[in-house]
Amino acid sequence: MSLQSSIVYTNGAFAPYESVKVGLLTHALQYGTGCFEGVRGYWNESQAELYLLDLKEHYDRLAASARILFMHLPHTTDELIEITTELVRRNAFRTNIYLRPFMFKCAEEIGVRLHDVPDQFALVAVPFGRYVNAEHGLRVCTSAWRRIDDATTPARAKVTGAYINSALAKSEALLSGFDEAIMLSADGHVSEGSAENIFVYRRGVLYTPDCSQNILEGVTRRTVIEIAQSLDIPVVERAIDRTELFIADEIFFTGTAIGIEPVASVDHRQIGNGAFSVTRKILAEYQNCVLGRNASFAHRITPVYGKGNE
Repeated sequence: MSLQSSIVYTNGAFAPYESVKVGLLTHALQYGTGCFEGVRGYWNESQAELYLLDLKEHYDRLAASARILFMHLPHTTDELIEITTELVRRNAFRTNIYLRPFMFKCAEEIGVRLHDVPDQFALVAVPFGRYVNAEHGLRVCTSAWRRIDDATTPARAKVTGAYINSALAKSEALLSGFDEAIMLSADGHVSEGSAENIFVYRRGVLYTPDCSQNILEGVTRRTVIEIAQSLDIPVVERAIDRTELFIADEIFFTGTAIGIEPVASVDHRQIGNGAFSVTRKILAEYQNCVLGRNASFAHRITPVYGKGNE
C-alpha cells in the first residue's frame, strides 16, 4: 500500500491521504506553530497482533504541548486511542509502523501569534523499520549547536518549529562522518541527542540528564527507567558533564523512533569495551515489552486486532 492510498484521520473524519490538502500560507507551515507525537506499533508475527506502544502517555503529552501553544485537542485521550486503533485497522497493517499525531495552526493568513488562530488535529500512520542501522553501535559527536533553552522555546513540548534545532545538529553530525549528535545545554551539560534521550552507565549506576537540562521528557525514557529499576539497576537523574561521556562504561540513546541504540564512540573516543552488555539486557526487556511478551508491562501496549479492542 502506498502512502497516497493510505487512510488518515483529519477534521474529525477518516479520509484518503491523497485527498487531504494544506494551503501554502498555512500558519504552521509558515511559522512552525504546531506540535506532534511519534508513536510506534510493533508487529508480533507469532501472535498475528500489532501492539501500539504507550498511546496514553503520548496523547497526554500531546495535550500538554498543545496547551503550551494555545491549542486544545478536540478529543479525550480515550477517544484518541480508539481513533488510532481504528485507523490502523482500516489500513490493515501487518508490519511495524510509525504513527504521527499532530496539532497545527491551520489558518491561512499572515501574522505571527499563537492566540486566536484556528487549529486542527490530524493522524497519519506509515510502515516503519529501524530508524538507524548501526549493528556495532553509533559513532557520535557533540554538536556545536546547543539544545534550545526552555526560556526561548518550550523544550518540554514537541513543537514543530523547534526541530530546526535538531535538524541542524543531525546534519552537522552526518556531514562530518558521524551517525548522530549529542547536544549540550546552554551551560555546557549533556542534554540529549538530535531526537533522542541519552543514558550513561558507569560503575553500576545508570545516569540520565534531569529535566533542568532542557530535555524532552521522553516516553521511551520513562519506560527504560522502569525497566532498569525492574532489573535492579539504580537510575539517577542529574546534570552530566561532557567528559563523563568519555569515561562511561556504556552509553545508549532512547526514543520512540530509535528505540534503544548503543553508542560505540563519542568524539572519536571508544566507549567502554564495546560489549554493550547492560544496554543489551535493557533492550531485550524492552523488546519483550513492545511485543506483548512481558505481562508486567502490559499496561503500556494496546493490541489492535485482538480482544483488547473489540
